[in-house]
Order: sequence, then structure tokens, then C-alpha cells
Amino acid sequence: MTDADALRALMEADRWIDRVSAQRDHLPEAEELAALEAELRGEVGAIRDAEGALAPLRAAYDEVATRADRVQQRRRELETALASSTGGARDLSAMHHELESVSAQGDVADEEALGLLETLEEHDAVVKRLRHEIRPKLARREELRGTVEQLRASLDEEVASLRAAREERARAVSDTLLARYQRALTRAGTSGASQIVSGRCDGCRIALAPLDLDRAKGQAEGAFMDCPSCGRILLP
Repeated sequence: MTDADALRALMEADRWIDRVSAQRDHLPEAEELAALEAELRGEVGAIRDAEGALAPLRAAYDEVATRADRVQQRRRELETALASSTGGARDLSAMHHELESVSAQGDVADEEALGLLETLEEHDAVVKRLRHEIRPKLARREELRGTVEQLRASLDEEVASLRAAREERARAVSDTLLARYQRALTRAGTSGASQIVSGRCDGCRIALAPLDLDRAKGQAEGAFMDCPSCGRILLP
């Protein structure tokens, strides 16, 4: 195997590792999961706000309902007292006036309680609707989490296998060339070597100047120049 062949094999190994790693980090399912989780955070917040509005409404309704019960109890007491009263006209008149006042207070309390109950039921319906709408999204989130976990585990295994194969290919490269390749890989990323395709470095995609093309073609066997733009080792 020539130096060029050994470098080319190492280059392809690194490019495959980069492709699979990029696939692992940019799974469509992971992107869907991230978008869904952002959407769910908003919907959970809406549910929390709706539930938060229920508490003061329930407290207000309970307070009005308790007040209405007290008024109704007093009205029944007055009606019973009037029905069996043997008191004087002044006492009876006072009780009649109080009964009218209590009845009016009861009507106001009942109306207020009814309005609060209607509002409470509306808010409760909103909470139930929001909870119902979020259930399938929660199920989809769990499904996506499982899928992403499985895909990443599979791709991690593939990357590990590719890295092991890469180490074997690296051993076929001379120490001097390997050190040069590793320096270029550290600088440029993806791979430390590239090929000239249609007058361009296929690593950085930048066209080589005519003089650089001639120089690259005129390299002796086993000698390689670096790409003037990205620094990768240019292979024939």
C-alpha cells in the first residue's frame, strides 16, 4: 500500500466518523423532541396558570356560599318566629323589616354565588380541555425519547466500530505522515487530508490557483503538499 493509499483510507475513515457523528447529533427525531418539549413547556404553563386562577375563584365562591347559607338560615328563623309570634305590633314590624333586609341580602348572595359558580365552571372546563389536549403530546414525547435513545445508542456503537477501524488504518501510515495528518486534522476538522476534484480541494471546497495545481501534480512519489486554504494534505 502506498503512502497515498494509506492516507486516503485514513481520510475516508475520519470522514465516515464525522458523518455518523453528525447524524447522531442532528437526528430528526431529536429535533422534533426538542420542538415538542418547548411546546409542552408553554402548555404546562398555561395549565398551571388556569389552575392558579381556580383557587381564588373557589375561595370566593365558598365565602359567598357560606354567607348565603347564613342569610338563608336567618331568614328561616325569622319566618318561623313570625309564624308563631304573639308579640306586639312593634316587634312584628321589626321582624318584618329584618326579614325583608335578610331576603334582599340572600338574593344578592345567591346571585353572586351563581355568577362565581358559572365562572368557576368555565375555568374548570378550560383546565380539563388543556389537560385533555396535552395527553397525546405527552405520549408522543415519551415515544420520541425512546426512539432517540435507541438511535443514539446504535450510532454510538457504529462510531465506536468506525474508530476501531480507523486506528487500524492509522497504523498503516508512517509516523511522520501520521503526525502531519493529525496536525491538519486538528486545524481543519473532519479529516487531515483531502483530494483535488475539478481543481478544488474537496475538504474546504476552495479552488486552487493554477500554480498550486501544477505544484500538486508535480509532487514526487510519497511527497504531498498542503492545501493553501485549509492546510489539509492534498492527495493525488
